[in-house]
Amino acid sequence: MFEVNSEDSGARCGVLSTKHGIVDTPAFMPVATKGSVKTLSSEEVISTATQALICNAFHLYLKPGVKVIAEAGGLHDFMNWKRAIFTDSGGFQMLRKEFLIGASKRGIAFRSPYDRSRHLLTPEKCLEIQGGLGSDIAMALDDLPSYGSGYERVQTSVKRTVEWGKRCKDAKSTGQQLFAITQGGLSSQLRRECVEKLVEIGFDGYGIGGLSIGEPKDAMYRALEKTIPLIPGEKPRYLMGVGSPIEILEAISRGIDVFDSAFPTRNARHNTAYTKGGKLNLTKGKFREDFSPLEEGCRCMACKGYTRAYIFHLIKVREPLCMKLITIHNIHFLQELMRGSRAAIEMGEFTDFKNSFRGY
Repeated sequence: MFEVNSEDSGARCGVLSTKHGIVDTPAFMPVATKGSVKTLSSEEVISTATQALICNAFHLYLKPGVKVIAEAGGLHDFMNWKRAIFTDSGGFQMLRKEFLIGASKRGIAFRSPYDRSRHLLTPEKCLEIQGGLGSDIAMALDDLPSYGSGYERVQTSVKRTVEWGKRCKDAKSTGQQLFAITQGGLSSQLRRECVEKLVEIGFDGYGIGGLSIGEPKDAMYRALEKTIPLIPGEKPRYLMGVGSPIEILEAISRGIDVFDSAFPTRNARHNTAYTKGGKLNLTKGKFREDFSPLEEGCRCMACKGYTRAYIFHLIKVREPLCMKLITIHNIHFLQELMRGSRAAIEMGEFTDFKNSFRGY
């Protein structure tokens, strides 16, 4: 299911095989929380060379419901997306006050943002939902503490995450890969405890959760350095929620294989484009008569056909097309970053490749 092909000073590239094709790693997944990448069709996402998406199982359970998606032939057919799909368990919604009611050893009690109805998401329910959706890779339910939580809260999180991971493993459906999510906050001791116990249970891959939620970057890197060596080398390592180019490159240098984040699409909706030299705030007047593409040499659909001046105009007259074009560019930029990372690792030049990026 996963094979490492090349390594270079901690960075590595490989191939993750799924029912809907292979994913070359390092890989970045745009977020399609409710079954779509915001503002884009599946065809437009494919144009960015995206290999896989991540959807949120709990959101899709609420609307349109697993029954509707199953009757459509599964999530791939429902979305018209024939490549790999990960589904997140819904545990991340613990950070959303409008969702969370509370958690216990049974699971997480959530409130629907649509009709205020109450739902208990247990490990078994979590895997039942993801099995019904038919994703390629399901994520085990985890207990996510907010940044700054005390030691006892994080300790409880680790205990529940391990217990829920075991219950998810027992409830796993055939034909679906199952990744655990490791927790432990910024505590090396608790990170070690969580990873070692989840590895003992045995999963197809391991997500690293509870990071990129407000902690300093250096603290995140230290947590990665303590966690990654504990994950078996033949298993994919998935850093959840990281989408900044420099943070991605730093994580790749430490051995991360898979990423996801709403960061590039959210930035696009705030009129910010990624370039190798840094971010562009496209609301600035200097772009009014700038007839160059968002980035010279970029082959994305937006850069091949449109200029900074045109996108500036769209922003000023509040035409939604501006968000679409910047989103296409930002996702394409990250996919090119992944492609370049893989090539650099294969050539033994990843450190130089990483150091060539500035401005983030």
